[in-house]
Amino acid sequence: MTTKPDEFRLPIDVRPTHYDLTVQTDLETFTFNGLAKIELDVKKETSSIVFNTAELDLKDASIYSDVLKTEQVETARSFDTAAERVTLQFSTPLPAGSKARLSIGFAGKLTTSMMGYYKSSYEHEGKTKNYALTQFEPTAARRAFPCWDEPLLKATFAITMISRDDTINLSNMPVVSEKIWSPSNTSEDNDTSLVRLFSSLTTETSSSEDKWKISQFMTTPLMSTYVVAFANGDFSYLESSYTTQFALDIKAKVLPLYEKVFDIEYPLPKLDTLVAHDFDAGAMENWGLITGRTSAFLLDPARADMAAKKRVTVFESHEIAHMWFGNITTMEWWDYLYLNEGFFIVRIFPEWKVDSEFITLHLNDALNLDAKVSSHPVEVDCPDANQINQIFDSLSYAKAASVLRMLSNYVGEERFLKGVSLYLKKRLYGNSVTRDLWEGIAEATGIDVTKMMDNWITKIGFPVLTVTETKDGIRVRQDRFLETGPAEPKDNETIWSIPLSLLTVTEQGKPIVDHGIVLDTREKTIAIDTTKPFKLNAGTSGVYRVLYSDERVASIAEAAAKSDAVFSLNDRIGLVHDVMVLSKAGFSRVSSALTVVDTLRHEKEFLVWDSIAGNVATLLSAWWEQPRIVELLNKFRQSLYGPIAQRLGYDYAVDETADTTQLRTRAIEQAARAGDARVIGELKSRFAEYMKTGDDSKIPADLFRITLIVSVKHGGREEYEFVKQLYEKSTTPPSASTSAMYAMGSSENEECLRDIFDYILTNARDQDLVYFFAGLRGNNKTRRRLAKFFKDNYDTLYARFEGNFSLKYIVEEAFGGLSTEEDYEETVKFFKDKDTSKYNLALEQTLDSVRATSAWLKRSTTDILEWLEMWDKRE
Repeated sequence: MTTKPDEFRLPIDVRPTHYDLTVQTDLETFTFNGLAKIELDVKKETSSIVFNTAELDLKDASIYSDVLKTEQVETARSFDTAAERVTLQFSTPLPAGSKARLSIGFAGKLTTSMMGYYKSSYEHEGKTKNYALTQFEPTAARRAFPCWDEPLLKATFAITMISRDDTINLSNMPVVSEKIWSPSNTSEDNDTSLVRLFSSLTTETSSSEDKWKISQFMTTPLMSTYVVAFANGDFSYLESSYTTQFALDIKAKVLPLYEKVFDIEYPLPKLDTLVAHDFDAGAMENWGLITGRTSAFLLDPARADMAAKKRVTVFESHEIAHMWFGNITTMEWWDYLYLNEGFFIVRIFPEWKVDSEFITLHLNDALNLDAKVSSHPVEVDCPDANQINQIFDSLSYAKAASVLRMLSNYVGEERFLKGVSLYLKKRLYGNSVTRDLWEGIAEATGIDVTKMMDNWITKIGFPVLTVTETKDGIRVRQDRFLETGPAEPKDNETIWSIPLSLLTVTEQGKPIVDHGIVLDTREKTIAIDTTKPFKLNAGTSGVYRVLYSDERVASIAEAAAKSDAVFSLNDRIGLVHDVMVLSKAGFSRVSSALTVVDTLRHEKEFLVWDSIAGNVATLLSAWWEQPRIVELLNKFRQSLYGPIAQRLGYDYAVDETADTTQLRTRAIEQAARAGDARVIGELKSRFAEYMKTGDDSKIPADLFRITLIVSVKHGGREEYEFVKQLYEKSTTPPSASTSAMYAMGSSENEECLRDIFDYILTNARDQDLVYFFAGLRGNNKTRRRLAKFFKDNYDTLYARFEGNFSLKYIVEEAFGGLSTEEDYEETVKFFKDKDTSKYNLALEQTLDSVRATSAWLKRSTTDILEWLEMWDKRE
């Protein structure tokens, strides 16, 4: 990065302490107007005021000083468009140590940008309805009102909203007063100053007959601008169209749980969730007014599958955790984003085995991204505002959470949570850096947490531990792991402090785990009996991979496959991920990984089968252009999942376990994707009945997505058009709409494929493009076509998503499925003359993936083909 840190940071000569913010919204003209009165602490004498603004029409500004006892109007103003800030000049300097009040009007347009204060729409009874809401994280509050838009610069907010009288106003806090006013109303009352204010705001857009609602909200605690929120619209449709009881139940369970765990009460009088039809991120933790996509919070209780229930639970739980991590205690700057995002605490459904599921959903996801040369530290230098959106990735979320989980397992969960509570209490309503968290946990544990954890947070990457067996035990060596193979010396300088969590077996055959061994040097020798089973990273709580000899891996797999296995569910999940990833990087052979999978074919636990499914899919995604390998891999996949599908059948019992439900779903899905004729026939038959009658009751909710995908893939225009209608029907549950997008992209019909690419440009909602792209990437017939589509329509797509979170995901989906050196070179060439500053991290990571896949194909094609051919002969 060439940007100097202060180029995108505000001077701190003047700091805000309180905003008296008035916003008038007009959903008929799609405009908003406002007035901000901002109380300021003047730290150093200054005659200039610098704050953030973007896409706003700023009116005249004035400032009142409590020392000077005079009000000055600005003498000059200048804009720095790149840094999104304005400087106001005043004739008389404000004295150091004084207080002042800045007053400035502003106006803006409600666009469909999904950032700042923007409009969203939906269809109801044949009419388009509109409403407005905010999305400020990370740097878009400045698009809604002039402000000091940095997390460190906290203030209190007293928000007043004016809107058409038939709409509802929402904000972070409860309404304390509300009344109706119209320009023709000249009566005097106690709020004449407020009436005059609104009169000045509304004269350009209203007639004397209009009626306006004035909503005044309670003043907030100290908070950062990015969690300020307000919304205006007729929200009754949202409240009546779907049953949101499930999300409310989650909130009611999670909120008191967090209050108990952190020993800090939730401080606001209310906590709403506003569900939006157009939303760039998944959800947003605005204090007191959580917002998010329909798919994040809504489900049809009569047709909700397990995935939807989990999704709502995770989103609601994560956003509520933010009420403490981010809202009460806020990172000092975006470098420390992980202090907000790294806490995943969901304990209300023990049958979901969330700690075990974490390994695939978060740990493995984090390690896959962190294995790239283009990775970045968890605590990432982020001086440039263009970079902030990009660090909302698996490193700030999943790696951070994984590192904290590792620390919790090492020190003990009770002491870890005590330390977290101490950290929060010491930084209540303030800001924090990494050191603050480590000090809290150190106080609770007596451990030098900073020494142990620093490299996990401040350095790029993670280690692979190579285990060499000796006559007296094992020798363990750590090196940085890269997906492209052994790291060069320049990339292999970090020495991590690694909790080894060594599992061994007693004379009685019982497993025991030593959590006290830490590898904080390059190598370490440990005395154990290697004639008995053993394993490092017991419970898969460590943020690293472990490389054993092929013989030891086979031995661990054989022991893990036994009904009385000494290796836990977490160990088996971690084993599957490690052997596959290590084979991709060339540390071991793909044939060895496939042998492990084959050994575990009688596994009972869903989460192990889930990890196998993901890794076999990775193989298919790599060798997607080699028909013989695809054919054999799918035959292998059918042999794994087909028998489970036939055994469990297609009917879901109300009283069955979560494991059984999820295993049935995954088995049928995998068998169908692998081309199992019986499964495909069954799903197509049920879909045909749905098309004929409009009744989807024959399709279990958990099989709805794969049924749509299979039926469109193996169907024609009729099936495609039917599914497209599901997407377009606003009354369908959000999960059905998402399933329809994936299914549309699975078509192999040329006419349908031409339609979907046109549809993406003309009809798809902006927030939905990533789902359409994901569906097309998963279709071998459209992978290259998707990349070409992105190139051909680059200017349109960039203009559509510039500044949104979605941009980086679209880049990843468009090019992440490519796999040859030629793909790499052509992609580099295409972006050579583009301004990639808003997605350069995603692009570099995607290019690394293409390069790693290309190397994997060269290295392992013979090996995987030979293993599959031998397996096929045995079958």
